[in-house]
Amino acid sequence: MISNFRCDQNVRHCISMLKLGTRDLSNPLVLRRFASHYKFVVAGGGSGGCAVASNLVNHGSVAVIEPTLHHYYQPMWTLVGAGIKKTADSRNDQINCIPGQATWLRTSVSSFNPDDNTVMTLDGGKITYDYLVVALGLEVRFDKIKGLKESLGTNGVCSNYGPGNADYTWEVLSSIKSGKLLFTFPNAPIKCAGAPQKIMYLAESHLRKAGVRGSCTLDYHTALPAIFGVPKYAEALTKLAADKGCGVHTKSNLVEIDGENKTAVFQDLDSGELNSESFDMIHVGPPCAPLPVYAESSLADAGGWVDVDKHTLQHTKYKNVFSIGDCNSCPTGKTAAKVAAESGILYNNIKKVMAGKEMKKRYNGYTSCPLTVGDDKLVLAEFGYDGAILETFPFNQAKPRWISYFMKKDIMPHFILAWLGAWNVAWSRPSKKITSSWQGIVKQLKLQVNY
Repeated sequence: MISNFRCDQNVRHCISMLKLGTRDLSNPLVLRRFASHYKFVVAGGGSGGCAVASNLVNHGSVAVIEPTLHHYYQPMWTLVGAGIKKTADSRNDQINCIPGQATWLRTSVSSFNPDDNTVMTLDGGKITYDYLVVALGLEVRFDKIKGLKESLGTNGVCSNYGPGNADYTWEVLSSIKSGKLLFTFPNAPIKCAGAPQKIMYLAESHLRKAGVRGSCTLDYHTALPAIFGVPKYAEALTKLAADKGCGVHTKSNLVEIDGENKTAVFQDLDSGELNSESFDMIHVGPPCAPLPVYAESSLADAGGWVDVDKHTLQHTKYKNVFSIGDCNSCPTGKTAAKVAAESGILYNNIKKVMAGKEMKKRYNGYTSCPLTVGDDKLVLAEFGYDGAILETFPFNQAKPRWISYFMKKDIMPHFILAWLGAWNVAWSRPSKKITSSWQGIVKQLKLQVNY
């Protein structure tokens, strides 16, 4: 199968045949010889890569390097694990996400050489660029916890991280009639830092509605010194967990799982002491890490992340390189909201660099963690660098509310899928609090639709 092709919107139906291993060579628009040089190379076709590419196509040739056939709206997987959504609801064909005017190179990056403005690909390609955007995300490292990789998906060992994994979470949770449920947060970077406790609250709600809550115990083990990293929300969530009868154990790090015997080993990060706990179900928030392809390149900082200025998103050394999303070094939560906030800033700053002008757009670290807390309610945590509160709405977002849950469950998934679809959408977090109607929300989202 030919892996490198140009995706034109008027032949997307033909491209779909390629995914099945067939070719329609009678239509000259379906396949085109791919170039070796592009004005913009976007490494990664996730949310960040597709959002940036959809804007850059208006300024020159764009190549998006992405090997996978499907794009997943990952924030939905928590709801899949609670039986509220299906994995299929989170999936879209990659062809529908990469802008039609861009060239999709269906391969992987094998190495970066920013000194020569070159990207090497796994299939032996050598691609040069004027500007590079690194949007490769990170990798989930189940192997970092002894026994986890081998036990995952069996014996009640669950994780909502990864396509398909959340289905097993619901399979186990829906069958629980009694027993001990554990939920963990790692002593390492992690994408969507709220996800490990979101599923606990949803599990508690399910068990209560099923009439078996009194026969179950729920405990949250986090390597952090508090239940959440931002004090305002930590205070609210600590009270919420207590009200729901969920135990919270801080500075408690999962280091080993024995799935066959259903035991988990935790290390007290103060004393170093190891403690074993039995479980009937355990949901693991896994350690995450930078991908070796950029971590081992000259793009990386000491921690392995793409080394960017935290306000401009421009690389600290290579001025024609930018980065967006989970892979960059910005010291803030790795979430889809972070990607959305960064995308408009990165786009504007690249335009300024191209024009030889000063970059004026500044990223303040905005990220959001919509914490589903059960009973169709949600705590909408929004914050930036150093824990600065950056809430959008004119009410206390630390208080669980149904309207926030409605936005998480029904509004944002459709908005994101549209954002990554046939439209070019520039979205940044609202610059001012929303104080009026839904029309105000739509206006502040700054949708710019170009067919």
